[in-house]
Amino acid sequence: METLSATRNQSWLSWFLRGILILGFLLLIGRLFELQVIKGNYFRSIAEGNRIRRIPITAARGKILARGGEVLAGSIEVKRKIVFDKNSGYSKVEDISGASPEDVVSEWKRDYPLGQAFAHVGGYLGEVAPEEVDKINPQCPEKGPRHPGQLIGRSGLEQEYECTLAGIEGEELVEVDTQGNKVRVLGRREPTAGHDLKTSIQFGLQKKVAQTLNGKSGAAVVTDGTGQVLALYSSPSFNPKNPGEVLTDPNLPLFNRAIGGQYHPGSVFKPVVAIAALEEGKIDENYTYEDTGKITVDSAYGSFSYTNWYFNQYGGTEGKIGLVRAIARSTDTFFYKLGEIVGIDKLVYWMEKMGLTAGVNIDIPGEIQNLIPSPAWKLKVKGEQWFLGNTYHLSIGQGDLALTVVGLHRALLAIANGGALCELGIAQNPRCTNLKLEEKKVELVKEGMMQACSTGGTGYTFFDFTPQVGCKTGTAETNEDGKTHAWFNVFAPTEFPEISATVMIERSGEGSKVAGPLAREIFDYWFHP
Repeated sequence: METLSATRNQSWLSWFLRGILILGFLLLIGRLFELQVIKGNYFRSIAEGNRIRRIPITAARGKILARGGEVLAGSIEVKRKIVFDKNSGYSKVEDISGASPEDVVSEWKRDYPLGQAFAHVGGYLGEVAPEEVDKINPQCPEKGPRHPGQLIGRSGLEQEYECTLAGIEGEELVEVDTQGNKVRVLGRREPTAGHDLKTSIQFGLQKKVAQTLNGKSGAAVVTDGTGQVLALYSSPSFNPKNPGEVLTDPNLPLFNRAIGGQYHPGSVFKPVVAIAALEEGKIDENYTYEDTGKITVDSAYGSFSYTNWYFNQYGGTEGKIGLVRAIARSTDTFFYKLGEIVGIDKLVYWMEKMGLTAGVNIDIPGEIQNLIPSPAWKLKVKGEQWFLGNTYHLSIGQGDLALTVVGLHRALLAIANGGALCELGIAQNPRCTNLKLEEKKVELVKEGMMQACSTGGTGYTFFDFTPQVGCKTGTAETNEDGKTHAWFNVFAPTEFPEISATVMIERSGEGSKVAGPLAREIFDYWFHP
């Protein structure tokens, strides 16, 4: 006979076992609910992913065209066959023999007909970086997220106009079996090609400028009178199809010297000083200066002499000269005195007015700002006071003054075209601002630049050139003994420039001897083909 205690133990044990059984059922039901309802879509997508291959179909990029319609950058179609594999999913091979039409897709290789001659302007393509995968370009979200292996613009016009040039990729959905073999095509969305980009580049001139600067380290920019870029080249250059091969080259072929380098301009800067002196009313067409070959300044720190290049090289002096002759002969002592008369504050003001304290807004990435020294800058950066000698150096384009090739070109173009400060544009229409300079003062400076390229001036390579040109030479000292940057700026016709060019060759010698002949080759091509 069972006792009351035994009955209670059996009753407790049975309810305990029932509870465990009920709890197990509840857990099972909860797990099934989680798998079927809560995570059903997740596991369904995994299953679908195991049997469905999403194959991107690349879109052709738009062409980059020269002003005459010539192709500067295009795309070559390459047919590839899709091969399915259990391990890797799929691959694309160039052997399309025996492939059905639905197994063939078009891939596109970028082609650059001018090769290195257009590399810094056109740019190149590079694969999407890991941190860019699945990201959307906020400037063109309609292009969709980026995926591994996708090519995008990495410099030049390819980068600047990525949203214009890039197309919208297509996609093919293919069902495969458990072995990774194709079962059927579920659907296909064709890609949409990118849009073409028309530029102001003159195809033949771009090629000629590249040939002219080949083998040298420097840069050249050629524009019309409104700032439209006809040619822009940085040397040495690189192969845009394989830019990685020059990453370790000590000559820095990837470096765009035209927009990314700061250089002392030397005497090619003097027309800007001349405009400042005229517009401030410090001098006029009757102003003269007696050149004795040097200026001596006595100060509490000692006596300092500032000489003219003609005195240094030949022991000669210019005697009494006016502004036109001083520009033509590039007389340093004359411009020392102009800088002193105008004063550093007004010189900085006019450099700002002539666009030298801002970029030229050219439509390729990588432009840096000019370095414009001033008393405040020197005190902040060097912890030193500004002296008259600093003003003298700046007035002949030396000292701490450092400009980009495009920056100086823009300022001199404003003189050549009569006072319109224009942005530089390759695939955009440059905006111009009227500086409201007095016509007779601008014409006085232009007359000096015309005399510079006439008999007796410093630009002897253009003495016999027609039509009449205006020019300015520059030989800028560097921090390397005996090494000077060679500069040459030239424009024609002188009434309003059809073409204006600035050439700079690094550490190469005198502007008249090195950069001048290169500018002559460019102008011969344009005016006397």
